[in-house]
Amino acid sequence: MQQSIYLYKMILITGATGLVGSHLALHLLENNERIRAIYRTKTSIEKTKSLFKLYGKESLFEQIEWIEADINDIPSLEIAFKGVEYVYHCAALISFDPKDEKKLRKINIEGTANIVNFCLAFNVKKLCHVSSIAALGDLMEHETLITEETIWNPEKHHSDYAISKYGAEMEIWRGLQEGLPVVIINPGVILGPGFWDSGSGLIFTKIKNGLLFYTKGSSGFVSVNDVVKIMIQLMKKNSSGERYIVIAKNISFENVLNCIAKGLDVKPPSIYAHPWITEISWRIDWILSTLFFQKRKISKSMARSLHTSDLISNKKITQILDYKFKDIEEYCSEIGSYMNI
Repeated sequence: MQQSIYLYKMILITGATGLVGSHLALHLLENNERIRAIYRTKTSIEKTKSLFKLYGKESLFEQIEWIEADINDIPSLEIAFKGVEYVYHCAALISFDPKDEKKLRKINIEGTANIVNFCLAFNVKKLCHVSSIAALGDLMEHETLITEETIWNPEKHHSDYAISKYGAEMEIWRGLQEGLPVVIINPGVILGPGFWDSGSGLIFTKIKNGLLFYTKGSSGFVSVNDVVKIMIQLMKKNSSGERYIVIAKNISFENVLNCIAKGLDVKPPSIYAHPWITEISWRIDWILSTLFFQKRKISKSMARSLHTSDLISNKKITQILDYKFKDIEEYCSEIGSYMNI
């Protein structure tokens, strides 16, 4: 097996109990890396363990050095960073519930600021930050394609989640100005197995349970394995101060849902949710969440994003790495096979 440049050095992963972080840990361990991962609760570690088991890699899971810590808890981070040379910052709160605005800012912006500060204090050699296409800029009237250079317009409406991820990127750039080598990736909707009760995994669960509605908007989609492979390659490159959009392709929500249904061998959603339907839905959801203190299922920004079809470019990453992305339609079927295990 070819040895990587980080062999025998310590790599810290935040968010290792999530979809991206757990897959990243698996890929790094398969390449003989030393991994330290932070966790908040012991039950969250079980999610990562289950993922390794899903791939038949239980023995590799035992090689992870787990540290109980929180990106908003300074004393615990001090312990986690000892001896660390490279950091992958995958931890973040993903929520489109307006009630989570303070949590989003606390975790995504302040938490990232803490990670940057510790990287600087411990002379970390490089930091890779997982951002989102939500933090990309806004198209002007004469523009048709969103790239890494598209300018963020603060006067346009953005979800609290998007604002928090944009704010997190500002902390990364601050670290760069203070001498920290950094790289940012902006992945689209990340698809992958093992986390069926959160994120994109909920899409698979809902379709398996008989989701009826679809919309005709679109977004950039990418497999989780492509995301982590690109992260590792970018960390190995002798470059810093760049951000890269990481999507396989722009694809309609309708097409994705149909591919997932095919992979699960279930009936695809068949009722088109017109914009007026989603507009009514988020208002009803707001009323129910207010009266019964429930968590929002669909917010105003989410409802409108389901009908948005901005095109996003992956030209920069495909050129710099000469990378070939996995076909999303095929991958949806592959994920479905894992769900049936």
